[in-house]
Amino acid sequence: MTKHFRPHDDAFPVAEDAPLPLVAIVGRPNVGKSTLFNRLARRKLAIVHDEPGVTRDRHYATTTAFGTAYAIVDTGGFDPESDDPMKAGIADHVRAAIKEADVVVFLSDGSSPVIDADRVAVDLLRRSKKPVLYVANKADSPRADAEAFDLYRLGVDEVFPISSLHGRGIGELEAAIIERLPKEPPREPEEDGEKLLRVAIVGRPNAGKSSFLNRVLGEARMLVDDRPGTTRDAIDALVTHDGKKYVFIDTAGIRRKSKVTKAEDAVEALGVLSAIRSIERAHVVVVMCDVSEGVSEQDAKILGLAHDRARAMIIVLNKSDLIRDKKALAKAEEHARDKLAFASYAPIVPMSVKSGRGVAELFRTIDEVRTGYFHRATTGELNRFFEQVLDTRPPPTMGSRAPRLYFITQTSVAPPTFVAMSNAPESIHFSYQRYVQNQLRKRFGFVGSPVRVFYRQKRGRGEEKRVRPSRRPENTRTKG
Repeated sequence: MTKHFRPHDDAFPVAEDAPLPLVAIVGRPNVGKSTLFNRLARRKLAIVHDEPGVTRDRHYATTTAFGTAYAIVDTGGFDPESDDPMKAGIADHVRAAIKEADVVVFLSDGSSPVIDADRVAVDLLRRSKKPVLYVANKADSPRADAEAFDLYRLGVDEVFPISSLHGRGIGELEAAIIERLPKEPPREPEEDGEKLLRVAIVGRPNAGKSSFLNRVLGEARMLVDDRPGTTRDAIDALVTHDGKKYVFIDTAGIRRKSKVTKAEDAVEALGVLSAIRSIERAHVVVVMCDVSEGVSEQDAKILGLAHDRARAMIIVLNKSDLIRDKKALAKAEEHARDKLAFASYAPIVPMSVKSGRGVAELFRTIDEVRTGYFHRATTGELNRFFEQVLDTRPPPTMGSRAPRLYFITQTSVAPPTFVAMSNAPESIHFSYQRYVQNQLRKRFGFVGSPVRVFYRQKRGRGEEKRVRPSRRPENTRTKG
């Protein structure tokens, strides 16, 4: 086999403007899917256990191989002929994952003969018309490859013998995955040659997501029902407001695991994956909360999905008309800010979809957030900013190291991403990193946007010139 170099992560990760291609790992129980998932993700995310059926929910992660980023989804053991309701639900999970995936990795146990469940799964994959890689796991040595090739009996064209546990054959498998991924992302809606802003509406069931979209569309396009879970798939809608056009993405409500029955589990999983993919497609994520019920831990988890993917964010407190007292509404906003403190930069908009109050304010906030999310500071602006930061508050000494900062540059937008060069990046305290982020947001108006600053080692002597602190007497101290 061709030898491949091991892939590595990009030095400066940036958010993708389009959803990453998705690779689904499927196979019958106890063939090593979770071990392969962890191996491809380069970190231990999925639960691994010898007992079949441990992975009941799909696990989702992003990774990079050979300079190409993609997403992977782990699935439960596929046993289509089982009468067990739990296993039947897992089979629906697998079908949902195949439907969403761009490439499917079918994993079998290379140390044992193929069985009927493998045959049924291969037939299902052939009918899906998706690119499929047939992989025989537990081939721990070249001697075990002969047993792994038993998979050829199912009429497949190529088999990849690997060992997920020991890493054997993983490079070849990753190269094959990258080769089969779509070369270009799907085209997004455009207007007059420009990409339209994509806004994902996410939240718990029955928070008013579809009702909001119906109001701004002026028609009952989205199905609205008092029962949670009416919306199952993400729905795109072109919205025009005050002469500006947006693409709004309505998503399924994400419920707490304890609220989902076994019978609903498979459909629920599809909705959650669809919501995650919608967040990845979006520029701005609007997290809609039911203020009458209070902002919950589940709302924080949903906001965390957008935060982890570095999307611009807005928090909407819907049904605010049910709170008559202004003090009570202010207290509800304060509670929301405390609950969602990890995204303190996200603006909060009280709104009532039913009465329309706050809808115009939400659109103004979306426009403000969009401006910050795509803003690129000029070199001159950044130099003046950096001088003031160093004058006002230089990085504190950590142990015996006195970290120095030399210059900062913006490497990308959406989200705003910066690189600062230092003699000792590992000695810059997290509190100072947060201070720099807050000052960047304050100076350049990155409202609702995550601001990322990566600290990198100075390359060589004399390669970077340190920005000298300004000695002008009018330079005043600013708060962090």
